[in-house]
Amino acid sequence: MFVILSFTRMTYEKTTRELVYETNRDVKWICRTLARIEAQDEAVEDRLRALEGWRAEKAGEERRASAIGAGAGGIVGGAVAVILRVMGGG
Repeated sequence: MFVILSFTRMTYEKTTRELVYETNRDVKWICRTLARIEAQDEAVEDRLRALEGWRAEKAGEERRASAIGAGAGGIVGGAVAVILRVMGGG
């Protein structure tokens, strides 16, 4: 007895329906991934804005301290000039 084996194509071809399901699944995965990335980006931007605000606040404090020091130095310098003038040294 002879058995006749007929081989159909060895490669598996997907039907249109299977391709649509697979594409739909991939698109949903991409959308979820993008949404997660966007949420992480927003969190990083929020932290960055908070850090920039803190740095601006610190810079403002340093400028105020520097202005106070400059003002005090000017007052002391003026007082020394007056004292020297009064004492006849200038």
